[in-house]
Amino acid sequence: MAIEKTDKIWHNGKLIPWDEATIHVMSHVIHYGSSVFEGIRCYALPTGPAIFRAQEHIERLVNSAKVYRIDLDFTREEIVKGMVETIAHNAVWPCYIRPIVLRGYGEAGVNPFNSPTEIYIINYPWGKYLGGESEGCDVCVSSWTRLAPNTLPAMAKAGANYMNSQLMKMEAIVNGYAEGIALDIHGFVSEGSGENLFIVHHDKLITPPLGNSVLPGITRDSILQIARDLNIPILEQMIPREMLYIADEAFFTGTAAEVTAIRSVDKISVGTGTTGPVTKAIQKEFYAIVHGEKTDRHNWFTPVPVRNKQPVSV
Repeated sequence: MAIEKTDKIWHNGKLIPWDEATIHVMSHVIHYGSSVFEGIRCYALPTGPAIFRAQEHIERLVNSAKVYRIDLDFTREEIVKGMVETIAHNAVWPCYIRPIVLRGYGEAGVNPFNSPTEIYIINYPWGKYLGGESEGCDVCVSSWTRLAPNTLPAMAKAGANYMNSQLMKMEAIVNGYAEGIALDIHGFVSEGSGENLFIVHHDKLITPPLGNSVLPGITRDSILQIARDLNIPILEQMIPREMLYIADEAFFTGTAAEVTAIRSVDKISVGTGTTGPVTKAIQKEFYAIVHGEKTDRHNWFTPVPVRNKQPVSV
């Protein structure tokens, strides 16, 4: 999906014009992938724009930076405030928000310590990803394995990690699928190229634990909470590949994917090949919350104060 530019981008505490948010070609991040980032949605609630789970996303951003020994000059509260400021100024919502911390222009070489830290916050309109609410998608098991322990930290949302995701995504696309599912180094199900994975088997909701090279997804955590609210039994356990084929239902979760049903895996229909009842119930509850049809009972939203509370972009 093409990026639609907005007016300003937050850079190290100040709003700057979109076209001035540039980095030098010798920036460390370009040569060595030294960045951590987040993907966050701001929804158009009846009360106005609101950021979904802003605090949790920025906590993960700070944790990712800590894993990679990137010192931040801004607190979590200041970064959340920066997101609010950017959305309010650009007056574009619903939207996607991309905070990114990167190593900038300093010295050449793998050693990152002498390269300055830059923080940017960007927001822009963005719609559905994969199959959306009702359709679902056809996926394959990737030939590319997820990151192994003690190679790259899977719990950190780092730019370098997504080279692995790109290989999975490209392989899926050229073979006619919407997405790929990676296995971990032991052959158990891990996640998609940019989504967490759930299956339903014998009326239980099952998802791989973080130890299977799984990113601790914020939407994943939200779905686990929603499942508890709906009294759906939950298991976090290792999932053998063949369970993908005999599952009654399967779906992806993520900021981009939200809750997207999986129709088939490796051309084998998941259940009836349609969105199943458990997936539908979770989708219904999730979208009712993020569209403001139900109250924010878990305090997941950070409101963005604006003068005009009507959606500006869809």
